[in-house]
Amino acid sequence: MDLALRGKVAVVTGASRGMGLATVRLLVEEGVKVVAGARNPGDGLAALGDAVTPVAVDLATPEGPGALVQRAIDEHGGLDLLVNNVGGADVNFGPPHELTDEVWARAIDLNFLSAVRAIRAAVPSMTERGGGAVVSVSSVNGFLPEPDAPDYSAAKAALVSFSKTCSKAYGGIGIRFNVVSPGMTATDLWVGDGGVADQVASQTGGDRDAVIEEASAMAPLGRFTEPEEVARVVTMLCSDATSAVTGADWVVDGGVTPTT
Repeated sequence: MDLALRGKVAVVTGASRGMGLATVRLLVEEGVKVVAGARNPGDGLAALGDAVTPVAVDLATPEGPGALVQRAIDEHGGLDLLVNNVGGADVNFGPPHELTDEVWARAIDLNFLSAVRAIRAAVPSMTERGGGAVVSVSSVNGFLPEPDAPDYSAAKAALVSFSKTCSKAYGGIGIRFNVVSPGMTATDLWVGDGGVADQVASQTGGDRDAVIEEASAMAPLGRFTEPEEVARVVTMLCSDATSAVTGADWVVDGGVTPTT
């Protein structure tokens, strides 16, 4: 399907693997020039050719997201699309009130303020170009808070709220803001080394494969969502195929939410 994105310029955060890499790949297939940010860009981005500019950047720092957006402006004269994908979570096996300020700050910087800072840098350029689209990747935990990840849940809820606020503030100048909220997805956050499955197995004395199987059974589809399935929704929301959609939160969770 041709989404009429050819010639657009996009910035994607957390772009080196999982949903971020899958999104970059689909955008490139649609003819988009992508400036892709990650702490370690890796071979996956390099393999996508000249349409991608990999940038090594720490997006949890105050200056990181703005520097990434500025790279797109410097190289391409501006940007049309912003995908705030970077994020991460650790499982907290203690009571929520025991989380330290450092833990809270790390979660909020990575999962919320990284997007705020990228948006701050991107809006002036999008305004000059007559509009644009911002898609932020949240989580079902933004509206289904998880006691084992209160910092992550709160940060993702803030991301959804801020995106909806921006949809109202900037709709009149043609910038759309939408959110995609995945559920359990087969990315490093869940199934990678040291991910949620490993953390739960270590804490409970169980087996990581059993943890993954039990989690998969929670979804009516009986499996984890694949990164590409989330990336398809993100890419569509970047396009004029959804030109009347703004302020929305698209849930991609294999059917978990209706059962809770």
